[in-house]
Amino acid sequence: MKFIDEFRRSELAKGLISQIHRRSRTPARFMEFCGGHTATIFRYGIRQVLPSNIEMVSGPGCPICVTANADLDKAIALAQIPEVIIATFGDMLKVPASHSSLQEVKADGADVRIVYSTMDALKIAEENPTESVVFLGIGFETTAPTIAASILQAEEGRIRNYYVLSLHKLCPPVIQAILDSGEVKLHGLICPGHVSAIIGSHPWEFIARDYGIPCVVSGFEPLDVLQCVDMLVAQIENGESKVEIAYRRGVRPEGNREALRLMGRVFEPCPAWWRGMGEVPDSGLKLRKEYQRFDAELAFDIDPGTAYEPKGCICGDILRGVKTPLDCRLFGRACTPEYPVGPCMVSSEGSCSAHYLYGGGFEG
Repeated sequence: MKFIDEFRRSELAKGLISQIHRRSRTPARFMEFCGGHTATIFRYGIRQVLPSNIEMVSGPGCPICVTANADLDKAIALAQIPEVIIATFGDMLKVPASHSSLQEVKADGADVRIVYSTMDALKIAEENPTESVVFLGIGFETTAPTIAASILQAEEGRIRNYYVLSLHKLCPPVIQAILDSGEVKLHGLICPGHVSAIIGSHPWEFIARDYGIPCVVSGFEPLDVLQCVDMLVAQIENGESKVEIAYRRGVRPEGNREALRLMGRVFEPCPAWWRGMGEVPDSGLKLRKEYQRFDAELAFDIDPGTAYEPKGCICGDILRGVKTPLDCRLFGRACTPEYPVGPCMVSSEGSCSAHYLYGGGFEG
């Protein structure tokens, strides 16, 4: 299959759904880690067509959503420093932090610019040599190699006014933290396709080996997800626990070695704060010592103020899979995509956004 439409063919979907129903006898709870999978599952009504003994829960796979307010506050504080230009992807603008948002400080005069790649941010730095350009490095292993490449290019091009605020997150450590917490009993994991395109499938092997939980790496089209569920069901019914790839067109077991090389050259693991989960060891990325002059947190005197979560928001619980958006009293009332209270309603990969747009709204 070469074209997107072929991954959405209804006759193939019906065949997979029938096969899942025939195979599945054991009650099972599957967590999809990636927010892209969450959006697909809701958009195409995948939860509704699965057998009643299969439960789907969403995990912390939205990088915007898991970024702690204390880190978002740093970005907003940087934006308010004179002669600083903030370069960021567009989905960051509306995310509410403790006291404001990038969209609000931009309206008040801060120079916040939407870019589509790190190369755009480098170009802004080259065109504005008297100002400092800070790129907000928010994302998982998927985006980190491109940001590493931009730092290497800035060094090679002697671009002295380019900085990165590294708020990157690494996925395997937080999945381990969720499993160790024991808050949610899981019987299978839908592993993220884009992250796995970089790191491969080998980093997920500890889940099957140490926790006895089947894992399948999935793509993002409806047939991808259905195939992934079918493969998880087959493992459960056969009493197996292993890592499989249902996304061969994008993922190799060893990952993308050049991307991993770039990431490892510029960054090293560090503790990171995750919304709703606190500090998770070795789940973030910081610049190595030889590249610290590009570190915005070291280059600028930042006073982000005291961080706090919005009253009544349960995004942290939703990201851990212990609650759903329908458990939140703000959902669809005080919190909507137009006026979000928490980040899970802002991002297109957030669980609240997916529930609101595709999940039937709310009752009230």
